[in-house]
Amino acid sequence: MHVVVGGDIGGAERVVVDLATRPERTGADHQIALITPNRRLAAYLGRAGVRVHDRGPAREDPLAYLVRSLGRADVAWLAGILVAERVDVVHTHTFGSHVLGTRAARRARAPQLRTEHHVMHYDDVSSSGFTRWAAARTERIVTVSEYVRRAIGATAPRVGRRATVVRNGVDTAYWAPPGSVDDAAKTPFRVGVVGRLTGWKRVGLAIEAAARAGVELVVVGEGEERSALERLARSLGARVEFTGYQPDPRPWIARCDAILSTARDEPLGLSVLEALAMGRPVLAFAGGGIPEIVEHGVTGWLVTGASAGAMAEAIAGARRDRTRLRSMGIAARRFAVESCAVERMCELYAAAYRETSRTS
Repeated sequence: MHVVVGGDIGGAERVVVDLATRPERTGADHQIALITPNRRLAAYLGRAGVRVHDRGPAREDPLAYLVRSLGRADVAWLAGILVAERVDVVHTHTFGSHVLGTRAARRARAPQLRTEHHVMHYDDVSSSGFTRWAAARTERIVTVSEYVRRAIGATAPRVGRRATVVRNGVDTAYWAPPGSVDDAAKTPFRVGVVGRLTGWKRVGLAIEAAARAGVELVVVGEGEERSALERLARSLGARVEFTGYQPDPRPWIARCDAILSTARDEPLGLSVLEALAMGRPVLAFAGGGIPEIVEHGVTGWLVTGASAGAMAEAIAGARRDRTRLRSMGIAARRFAVESCAVERMCELYAAAYRETSRTS
C-alpha cells in the first residue's frame, strides 16, 4: 500500500505510478491510499488503473498536518484499509505521509518501507522532529540517490546507516527521442525547464540565463512562482514560453536543444533523467544528486557557481557547437537506457519489498 499525502504531481507521485503499474516487475500488487486537496492528483493516480483509496478533498496546511498526523480519524481510516486489504508492506513517500503512515502501519502490524525523495524535512526545524520519529519506527529506508543518503546520514546518522539507494528510473520506451529531428542549423536555439514552479527550483535563474544568452526558453510546469516568473521574463525582455502543467511534456522537450536544471541541491531529478532518455543534453548546477546522472562534457554540462551568468556561459557554449550537442544527446540516451531504466528500479524495489515483508 503506497501512502501519498500532499498536493503536487511531482517526482514522488510519478515513481508511485511507475511502481504500481508494473506488478510483474515489482513482484507485488499495489494500491494507493491518498489524502490530497488536489483533485488533479487524484485523477492522475486514478488514470493509472491502480486501486486508489481516496480520503476525499483535504486541506494542506500546518494545522491540517498536525490534526492528520497526531489525531485519530485519519490514522483509523488508513489502518482500517491496511487490515481489510491484508497489506504486507506499507510504502510511504511524502513528508505528509510519514507520521500518519507509521502510526497506521504499527496499528495494523504491517512493516513499512519509506522512500526518501528529498532531504529538506530533516533540516527544517518545523518538520525534523516528526520525520525522525517516524524514521526510527520504519523497518526499511530507501533513498533516491547517494546524495540523499549522505545528506540524511550527516544530520540523522542512525537513519543514514540503515538507508539503501534505489535510483529513480524512467520508461525509456516512453521517454524516447522524437522520430524526426529538425535541421539544427535552420531552427532557433531553444532550451527548456521542466518541473514545478516553486522556490527551490530557482527557475528565475534559468530565465535570467536565457535572457543573457539571447536564446528562447520553454518553461513546462505550474506552481506558486509562476506569476512572479512571468513578471521577471517581461522585465528582462526574455523570450519565454510558459506552457503550464502538461501531462505529457515530451513534445516540448523534443523542441528543445538542451534542458536546464537550476534547482538548489536537486535530490536526483526525474525530469533530468527523462530529458536524457529523450536524447537531450542537460545543463545543470553541479549540486545535490545531479552529478550522479549528468556526466560533464559527455551527457551535458555541470555548471559551477549557481548564478545566471554561469548558466548563460554554458548555454552560449552549447549553442556554438550544436554538432557536439547532438553527440552528447546520443550519449545521454545511452546512459538512460543502460543505467536508469525503470525495469531496474522495479527489480530493486521488488527485493526491498521482499526483505521488508520478512520483518513482520
